[in-house]
Amino acid sequence: MKPRIRIQALVAAATFAATGGMTTAFAQAFPTKPINMVVPYPAGGPSDHIARQVQPLASQTLGQNIIVENIGGASGTIGVTRALSAPADGHSLVLGSPMELMLSPLAIQGVRYKTEDMKLVAHLVSTSTILAVRSNLGVNNVSELIALAKKSTERPLSYGSVGTGSLYHLIGEKFSQDARVPLTHVPYRGIAPVLTDLMGGQIDIAFLPMAGSIMQTVNEGKVRGLGVTARQPHPLFSQYPALASMPGLESMEFEVWAGVQVHKNTPDAVVQRLNQAFYTALQNPDVRKSLEATGNNVMNPRSPAELAGLFKQETERYRTIAKSINLQAQAAQ
Repeated sequence: MKPRIRIQALVAAATFAATGGMTTAFAQAFPTKPINMVVPYPAGGPSDHIARQVQPLASQTLGQNIIVENIGGASGTIGVTRALSAPADGHSLVLGSPMELMLSPLAIQGVRYKTEDMKLVAHLVSTSTILAVRSNLGVNNVSELIALAKKSTERPLSYGSVGTGSLYHLIGEKFSQDARVPLTHVPYRGIAPVLTDLMGGQIDIAFLPMAGSIMQTVNEGKVRGLGVTARQPHPLFSQYPALASMPGLESMEFEVWAGVQVHKNTPDAVVQRLNQAFYTALQNPDVRKSLEATGNNVMNPRSPAELAGLFKQETERYRTIAKSINLQAQAAQ
């Protein structure tokens, strides 16, 4: 090897060793300050409930406080953008779902991130959604709802969602398409205001996650549940039939999941530490009981490599759903 080339090689090797050592040392020291976890929806919704259940024990494992910050708006993209704009060092997290991670970049003009910019740290829970209507709509089952919607052509029934491009928006459009009824979409900033307006009669229909305090509201009759978007009725709420078991609605099978994401450039060792902390929190009996009592299915631990495969699979699935209803990008609401 020529002297000059040899010197360049030695310099490159030394630089790699130094930076690699710095990265390893940083990962071992992580976290060095409080961690910010963005929930991209207002306080009081299902995502907020999940975040606040796992936050205490995950903080304890990491030795630093995790601060939950609710940043709603634009179908969750404002919160995701905020989280991804911070340094990719593991101190900025987002509790996300397929809605704002995979669908909003397709549905909202000007979104500044791509699904591929994120890395899934922990897949926490999954749940189904329930088709609910305002209590005074005058329908008792899905067949009656479809019949009413078919008659309401001059003033179509309205359905609320957490925003354009959200999974709830897609489910509503898919229901409209499969049932062959016109529906008017009304976007909101989060599930909590959707539920409030459904109870108040400002909207007619909503697909709501079977989590948090929502099912209590349904069971109390403040809104009327008609069916669920699961393959079969939920064990805790067996009185609500599966929409997919009904003629013409066989494809109405959807789940909502929530997980912790970081920027894709976050060091692998940091991702591993976060992965361990959140799955440790999920194993706590009280945490599991609280999450399961509200209709969530608590996920089993998965490695970062397994989560990468899941994230890719889910991305492809939801892009296919978006294409099936011809989802078009619109201005942020």
